[in-house]
Amino acid sequence: MTREIQAPPRQIGFWTCLALVVGNTIGTGIFLLPAALAPFGWNALYGWGITIGGGLCLAYVFAALARQMPEAGGPYDYIAGAFGPMAGFFVMWSYWISQWVTNAAIGIGIVSYLAPFAPEFFARPAIGPLVAIGFVILMTTIALRGVRASGSVQIVTTVLKLLPLIAVVMALLIVLGSGGSSAAMTANVAPTPVGGPAIAGAAALALWAMLGFESGTIPAGRVIDPARTIARATMIGTLFVGIVYVLVTFAVFLLLPSDVAANSTAPLADLIDQIWGTRAGQLVAAFAAISALGALNGWVFLQAEVPMVLAERGVFPKIFARVNDAGMPVFAHVVGCSLSVALIAMNLSSGMIQIYSFIVLLATVATLVLYLAGALAMLAFLKRGQAKGVLAAAAALIGATYAIWTFYGAGAEATGWGAVLLATGIPVYFLMRSRAGSSPVEELNPAAPPGSSS
Repeated sequence: MTREIQAPPRQIGFWTCLALVVGNTIGTGIFLLPAALAPFGWNALYGWGITIGGGLCLAYVFAALARQMPEAGGPYDYIAGAFGPMAGFFVMWSYWISQWVTNAAIGIGIVSYLAPFAPEFFARPAIGPLVAIGFVILMTTIALRGVRASGSVQIVTTVLKLLPLIAVVMALLIVLGSGGSSAAMTANVAPTPVGGPAIAGAAALALWAMLGFESGTIPAGRVIDPARTIARATMIGTLFVGIVYVLVTFAVFLLLPSDVAANSTAPLADLIDQIWGTRAGQLVAAFAAISALGALNGWVFLQAEVPMVLAERGVFPKIFARVNDAGMPVFAHVVGCSLSVALIAMNLSSGMIQIYSFIVLLATVATLVLYLAGALAMLAFLKRGQAKGVLAAAAALIGATYAIWTFYGAGAEATGWGAVLLATGIPVYFLMRSRAGSSPVEELNPAAPPGSSS
């Protein structure tokens, strides 16, 4: 049973919001990314530094926008308030694409860590993608049960996913404490020359692992005290995740030879295998699968929030805003789930790593559109006097520069595909504008800050 459009109840508190930020950011990325970054060698260190710095600047921008516009329904209102409903639509269309693309990638990541438990079963080419499809459908079913069901799963899986990451850092500390040779460990790092293109490539891949710090802003209309809750959860969660990521990535780099790490489908499990034996490695693999499952839960929950807000604002079909008795937009979830399933199914004959690598870059580029637009929106509000602050201006400038630079790092092919996906929203937008009674509602604007002239 579905109901007509109505404002969702505010049920998301600080801990659930923080779990969305941390849980959505720590998904498959940190468990698979060390393998992708291994060939970059020390370039990855610089790439991580740039990625975390840029990510923190962008996180500050979104936190500031949430404080400035507490009644907003999320990023659509930030962008539309700055540049109008057309800009808001196309930015969020791109972001919505990144969400269901991300869900496909996470489903594949879960399978990668389950494969060691049943290698013969998963060796069949189509089995992995089919199991990934099953997980996407399962998480969509949970999301349809409501905020409390998804929130409970998110908090539990976020706590569990930190355990294998702590184990990896402990492994590095144990080796260092037992007198391990620093020369031998640094010899494990790939001898790739440090240079601009390699750093940019490493940063683009690292950004995939940082995607999600904006998660607290997406369901803004459901968050209790959004001005305070979203800002705290976004900044605390992003900083925490960045520290964990650097420690874990370089534990793998220092303890596993670069050729072994680069060819591993589960580098963290392989590292623990080497230190504590196969059973410990299998335990890490199990927790990694739980981590990815938690991230999938969070992203599936959010996949319907974007089209729901677009429908409420009159730039998307109203059916996407109709909710069930649990307050969840059913049609939006069904469509998002179907698109993720279709993306996985289209690649049934491809290897898991090939599917994952392509989806990673595609999702990164699609999300960068939102990050760049958010930074530019803050600059626009600052120029109008609707926001103020040197820190906000600096964060927005650095964040915008970082987003543009990362487009370069992602490469022409991925950026081109991102542009194609963005263009697919053109007929949808103009169809909605041409329909009687479907003109966008008036956009929100931030209140003028104290002491401003606006």
